[in-house]
Amino acid sequence: MNTIIFKRALWPSIMGTGVVGHVYTTYGDLVNAFGPPADGSDDGKTTATWIIEFSCGTVASIYDWKEGATPKGPYLWHVGGKSHRALERVAACLEPDQHVVDRTPALTASFF
Repeated sequence: MNTIIFKRALWPSIMGTGVVGHVYTTYGDLVNAFGPPADGSDDGKTTATWIIEFSCGTVASIYDWKEGATPKGPYLWHVGGKSHRALERVAACLEPDQHVVDRTPALTASFF
């Protein structure tokens, strides 16, 4: 089993990122994997956001989008980043048999 090292990052680190995919999971599973989220955005478009920097330098965000309240049950969470590596890293931190990840053919490369 490979260990993935990450730390929580701050809002400025996700400047210039965009949605690269989605993970279908619950709020509780995200808290178990990444700890409690940061507050949502000032404009109210998100209510919970995880901002993560992996040891390889990849930055990812996980967030709800225009829900009004944080989804607690199964939800298709947005994953933001500067490349699909962000989605790969986030997915690798979640239980593969419990989470469906949108993938494109560009995501087939191994990163371990």
